[in-house]
Order: sequence, then C-alpha cells, then structure tokens
Amino acid sequence: YGDGQNLTLAQGAPFEQVYDAVLGADAAEALGYNLGDPLIIAHGLVSADFAEHKDKPFEVVGILARTGTPVDHTIHVSLAGIEAIHIDWQSGSRSAFTISAEEAAATELKPEAITAFMIGLNNRIDTFRLQRQISEYQAEPLLAIIPGATLAELWQMLAVFEQVLFAISIFALFACLFGMLTTLLSTLNERRREMAVLRAAGAHPYQIILLLVIEAFFILLIGCLAGILLLYVIVWAAAPFLLAEYGLQVTMAPPSREQWRLIGIIIALGIVISLIPSSIAYRRSLQDGLAIKI
Repeated sequence: YGDGQNLTLAQGAPFEQVYDAVLGADAAEALGYNLGDPLIIAHGLVSADFAEHKDKPFEVVGILARTGTPVDHTIHVSLAGIEAIHIDWQSGSRSAFTISAEEAAATELKPEAITAFMIGLNNRIDTFRLQRQISEYQAEPLLAIIPGATLAELWQMLAVFEQVLFAISIFALFACLFGMLTTLLSTLNERRREMAVLRAAGAHPYQIILLLVIEAFFILLIGCLAGILLLYVIVWAAAPFLLAEYGLQVTMAPPSREQWRLIGIIIALGIVISLIPSSIAYRRSLQDGLAIKI
C-alpha cells in the first residue's frame, strides 16, 4: 500500500492482525466507516442474521486514498481473516460447534483454496505464454484473463459509437461554416461603400478578396483556440467531480498531431468558403463605383 501517502492507518501496518480490514475511499464514504470501526461481513446481497458473521467482526485499520479506479469501491481483508470467520461453518452454514473470534485467530489459518488472484509479470512478452499455460493446466480447471486485452475488445465494441460522435461533429462543423458564410454575406450590403472606396483608391482585386479571406481566417482561428481553451477549462473543472462521483480519471493533454491536422483542415475549409462572399464583394465594388444605391 505504498509509503503511507496513499493509505490512512489507525496504527501499525495493515493486516498485522487477522481481523484487519482496509477500505477504499468510496466504500468508506458510502458506508460511513471510519478508522477503528467494526465491520461485519455477510453473504449475499440482502442482509440476514443467518448470513452475517457478527461473532467475528473485522476492524477498519486503513482507508485508501482516492485513486479513481474500482479499488475505491472495495473492502480488503486477508485470506487468514476469511478462513477465521468460516472456521466454524460447514456446507455454507453455521454449525452447532462455535469458536470465538479470539480462538479462531489463535489457530493456524491456512487457506486451502482461492477463487481468483492477479499476477504481475516482469516481462510482457511472457503474457500470452503464461495465459496458455494456465488455461491448459490439467491439475485444476483454471481460466486466465488478460485485463488489457479484455478492455481492448471493449473499446473495439465502443468504436462504432466513437465514429457516430465523429460524424455528428462533422455535421456540426458544416453547420458552423454555413453560419459563418451567412454572416459574411449578410454584412456585404453594409460594406459596399467601403469596398467601392478601396477600389477607387487603387486597391487591386486580390486585395478585396484577401480582406475577407483574412477576416474569415481570424474568425476560424479564434474560434478554434477558444474551443480548445473552453475544453481544457471544462476538463479541469469537471475532473474532480468525475473522479469523486464516477471514478473516471480525466487527464489534460495537449492536442495530438492528428487533432492539429483536423484544425488545419477546418481553417482551410473556412478559407475556401470565404471566397464566395469575397468574389461577390469584388464584383459589387466594380459595379457600384462611388455612387452606391442601397
């Protein structure tokens, strides 16, 4: 459990005693447990007297710091403690012969079987080889699961939703570009005299076009930068809430190369669209001269 920064202890190290229990941050908060409180383990999802181990309560000796992982929702006890609370049970029920918690803790508590365990390897190359060896083990029916591979399959299943969201983003982008085009077209009437004066002053046609293209470029650039800034502000503000309430750890990272490429494509599309009002403004400036009738 680390160097003590990730674990709040009542005293000593966790699991020095048989009935020590360590809680995740969310489990302790949801169940209202504090250091030193007794903790009774029960079987099943519904509390019942016959399924509770009231005679051998655990003691909360540690509370883990919030990690944003499923560990926050867990309660940790030792294998010896599980053996102790079941020492006077037979066939899943309490027997007539009872043993006190102190007597059970004093006996030799050696677990005979476990249902699941996690293995960490020093060399990732051996992962699939070890998985195959465990799955083909003849002495015991075992099943080896690689969490990373299982999560990769999950993300592949969710990839279709990511593509749908990307398609929605494309439609939203074209809607924004169309809105920018509409705005530029609606302001052309108010700027007809301005364009005519520029032409009369000797402005070249490409300068009239460039004027609106540069305007559209800065609108798009400021919009993209403002969107990125707003995204970081929302992530920064929502990260503590998502971590505390849903266990989702959201980190802020700079835009990737692919994202910068998309931003460049957006700006390029906006510049191309801005050529439409630019050409209209150029033609009007030639037709209007300095005497404009609106």
